Amino acid sequence: MDKIYVTGHRNPDTDSIVSAIAYATMRNAVGDREYVAARLGHLSDETKAILTRFGFDPPVFITDIRTQVQDLEYDTPPILNHAVTINRVWSAMETERHVSTIPITDDFGGLLGMLTPGDVAEYDMRTITDPVIEDVPVFNILSVLEGQLLNEASNVVNTVSGRVVIAQPKGEDQEPFRGENTILLCGQQPEIIRSAIAAGVHCVILCQAELPEDMRSVDSETCIISTPYDTYKAVRLIFQALSAGRICHQEDLQYFYLDDYIDDVREVVLKSRYRSYPILNRDNKVVGTLSRFHLLRPRRKRVVLVDHNEAAQSVPGLEQADIVAIIDHHRLADIQTANPIYFRNEPVGSTTTIVAGMFQERGLMPSKRLAGLMTAAIVSDTVMFKSPTCTPRDRTMAERMANLANLSLEQLGHDIFSASAPEDKSVEDLLLTDFKEFHIAGHDFGISQLTCIDSDRHLQRKGEFLEFMEKLRRERGYSMLLLMLTDVLKEGSYLLYIGDEDQFDHAFRVKLKDNEAFLPGVMSRKKQVVPMLSALWG
Repeated sequence: MDKIYVTGHRNPDTDSIVSAIAYATMRNAVGDREYVAARLGHLSDETKAILTRFGFDPPVFITDIRTQVQDLEYDTPPILNHAVTINRVWSAMETERHVSTIPITDDFGGLLGMLTPGDVAEYDMRTITDPVIEDVPVFNILSVLEGQLLNEASNVVNTVSGRVVIAQPKGEDQEPFRGENTILLCGQQPEIIRSAIAAGVHCVILCQAELPEDMRSVDSETCIISTPYDTYKAVRLIFQALSAGRICHQEDLQYFYLDDYIDDVREVVLKSRYRSYPILNRDNKVVGTLSRFHLLRPRRKRVVLVDHNEAAQSVPGLEQADIVAIIDHHRLADIQTANPIYFRNEPVGSTTTIVAGMFQERGLMPSKRLAGLMTAAIVSDTVMFKSPTCTPRDRTMAERMANLANLSLEQLGHDIFSASAPEDKSVEDLLLTDFKEFHIAGHDFGISQLTCIDSDRHLQRKGEFLEFMEKLRRERGYSMLLLMLTDVLKEGSYLLYIGDEDQFDHAFRVKLKDNEAFLPGVMSRKKQVVPMLSALWG
C-alpha cells in the first residue's frame, strides 16, 4: 500500500508537527491505513519537549518528495546466481518474455552482470565454429541432460573440459580421439565406446544407449554419463551447461538504487543504449530492473499539506507529487494541482484547531495523549490566546482538548514558552528554528519568530543576531530579514531588522533604533507582519 505523507512546512513549528500527527492519526483511525505523519526540518526545543511530555515520536523526516526509482512499477524478473546453467537462464527468459534482461548475481546477492537473449544466442553461435567447453561442472551437465553417472571414475570428476565430438555412424571414418581433450557423444555403438575409453577421452555421453556389460568394471578415468536425449539434442544442451556467470555482460555496468531520483535516472538513460538497467537496494542486493518504458508514466508520491499552502515553504519536489488535500489557516498562495482536491482553509489561530474539529465531525474521540498534544499546539500557535489570529473557536477547542487530557491551560502555556529558547543554543539555531521565506511582489525576504517569556535575555545577544542575519541575507539574496522576538508577557514583539530602513519605516510606521523596534500588540507573523509588507508593495 502506497504511503500518503502528511507534512507541514519547512522549519516546522509545534502546530505544523502536531497537525500532521493528528490528521494522519484521524485518517488511519477511520480505515485509511496509509497516512504517515512527516516533517521537513528539525524539531524546535519547544516541540521536542511537547512530544516527549505526551509520549509521541517525531514524524518521519523527509527531504524531498520527487519521484524515485522505488516509486516505479519496475520489473522483477528472476534474479539468478552466477553458477546456474545457461539452460536455466533461457527457461527463465521464455517464462518472462516481457523482460529483456536477467540480472546475474554473485554468491552474496550482489550484482555480477546482466544477461540478454542476444548474449545467449551469440554464445550459441560461437559453439558451432568452436565446439569446446572448459571446466563445466559435472552437476551442470547432469542437470541439462537429465543424466546419470555410470562408472566409479565419474564420482571423482568435478568438471568436464574438451572438444565436443559426435561419433560417426558405423561404416564412416571416425576422427581420431584426442584423449583427455575429447567429450564424445554416441549412441548404441559398443566398439566406439571401447575405443574412446581405451584412448582415455575425458568424458563419454551415451545418448539413449546402454554401457556394454563388459565395460562397467573397466578401470578407467573416463567419466561416463547416460542421457535419455538423442545425440542431436544432447549436443546442443551440453553447451547450455555452462555457468551463466561465464557469458554475462560484466563490464561498464550501469545500475540504479531504489532511492535514486527519476530526474537523475532519466539523464543517465538518455545517454546510454542499454535496454534494461539493474536496480539495487542500499545493501547492494539486486531487486529488479527498469527500462525506458518505466520512465514514461512514473507513479507519483502522494502528500497532504497541513499548516501551509505555499510552494516555497513546502517539500522540495512538490511539483512531482500528487497533492491529496490541504488543511491550512494561512492566506492563499501559489500551489496548483492537476486535479480537484480536498482543500480546507479556515481563519483560525491554529491548524490543529481545524484538525480537532475534523475529529469531532467524524464522531471520533482523540486519546488522552493526543488531546494533550493538540492542546499544546493550539496554545503554542495562538501564543496563549493572545495572538490576533486567535478566535473564540481556538479557545473553545483548546479547553475541550485540555479537559479530555486533564490539563491546566495556564500552566501548560507557561511550560511551553519557558522551554522554547534555551540559553545554550546558538543564534543560528534560534533564528532558523521557526523561519519562513516569502516571495511577494518581486520581493524575497525571510521572517523568523521566537516566542518567549523573557525577551530581555535574548536582546542581550542582539549583536550576534544581527551579524548572522546580515550573513544569511547576503547568502540567500533576500531584500530584507526580520526577527520577531515575541514576548508573551509583554504582549508585543521586538523586531530586529536587516535591510532598507525606509521600507521598514513605511511598512510598520515606526522608526528603527539600532536595527531594533518594539511593536506593542504585534504577536502574529502571518496576520500582522506579512500583511503590512504586502500592503507596502501593493
